Amino acid sequence: MAPLPTESAPVPTDSAPPPTDSATRILPVIEISGSPRERGRQYGEAVRPQLHAALGYYEEAFGRSAGLTWDKVTARAARWLEPVRAYAPHLVEEMQGIADGAGTGLLDVLALNARGEVIYDKSFAEMAAAGGGAGAGEGPAEEEPAEGCTSFAAYGPASGDGHVYAGQNWDWRAGVSDTVVMIRIVQPPKPTLIMQVEAGQVGRQGANSAGIAFNANGLGGRFDDRIGLPQTVVRRTVLDQDNIADALDVLCRTRAHIASNALLTCREGFAIDLETTPAGHGWMYPTDGLLVHGNHYQAGIPAPLAAAGYRPMSSDSLVRVPRAEQGLAALRHSTGPEESRKLIRRAMSDHLGHPESLCTHPDPRRPAVEHWTTLVSSLADLTTGDYHVTAGTPCDREYQHLPWNLYDGPHGGPEPTGTQP
Repeated sequence: MAPLPTESAPVPTDSAPPPTDSATRILPVIEISGSPRERGRQYGEAVRPQLHAALGYYEEAFGRSAGLTWDKVTARAARWLEPVRAYAPHLVEEMQGIADGAGTGLLDVLALNARGEVIYDKSFAEMAAAGGGAGAGEGPAEEEPAEGCTSFAAYGPASGDGHVYAGQNWDWRAGVSDTVVMIRIVQPPKPTLIMQVEAGQVGRQGANSAGIAFNANGLGGRFDDRIGLPQTVVRRTVLDQDNIADALDVLCRTRAHIASNALLTCREGFAIDLETTPAGHGWMYPTDGLLVHGNHYQAGIPAPLAAAGYRPMSSDSLVRVPRAEQGLAALRHSTGPEESRKLIRRAMSDHLGHPESLCTHPDPRRPAVEHWTTLVSSLADLTTGDYHVTAGTPCDREYQHLPWNLYDGPHGGPEPTGTQP
């Protein structure tokens, strides 16, 4: 299904790079339905080239960061297979279908779904050193920065047009930019989902037909050696819920393998942020209808990290969060959705601290495999059900209006429930 035409929006006057040919690129859109295995096969067939490109990139990236061959990565990733099967057997079926459709193995797909866990789990690098693999004897590897993202929720007094907005800049490795797709998952009676994912992943960021948006930010690191669930599995399970309380319950009762921030927003005009870690959770609420979160702890530093002398893994997050808050403050004066989209896009295009700014660009001082960029800038209008994305940095790209409406699915009735009289 082809996306609808993009809408025009002015390029911010403070944007650093001029428009390029890539500014016209749009994200592929795919839709899957049926049983978990059928959905997976449709998915795998649709993203076969992107998935194999992702495998090639992460083989190089894992080799550099952890000194492991891809065979060793998949062998290690197998430790998540039974925990995921016990927690969400349908997602293992979906992953198997993806593997079948893309012509690869289940463990390859599982490794793509656990790529963050592999990168931030120091035991992988330790395994390589013990086995004499690449990087052995070279001393400890440089600590990976947390997956860089800046998420926001805006409603009530923060939204001049009265709409409920949720979105984020998703900052990650530039080498996977061509593997990112927009996927719609039809899975009644569960809510229908719209997500931005790397090809082969079963979950990441998005929203559902029950009017719940999920945005996320990496916090990096682990707290002990116990095995937890990959973030893709946790996030998909959150979006599979049809009300905000059940979505929160997933986050509160599930043990993830690594720390991550979750920002939940619902169409009734409510948002909550949870900093989830294997050692416990912290939470925070919007101030005057606006909540912005980055890649450092904002609700409180977990005791184990505080005792060890916590320092943010992504220092640029300390700049990105207040800059997003400042930029999004203009939204309270908006007179309509079109103006709101332009204001949000402008706010998320900020370049203070470039290249590691709110709108992130590759740093030419680092090797190409370590280049980071804003892969997607997303905006969900939870009032109308419209979903907009940029296929890369928002400073030089227009929003792509997806061809689906969030509320075309279970629990997507014309009037939201749970609002106060």
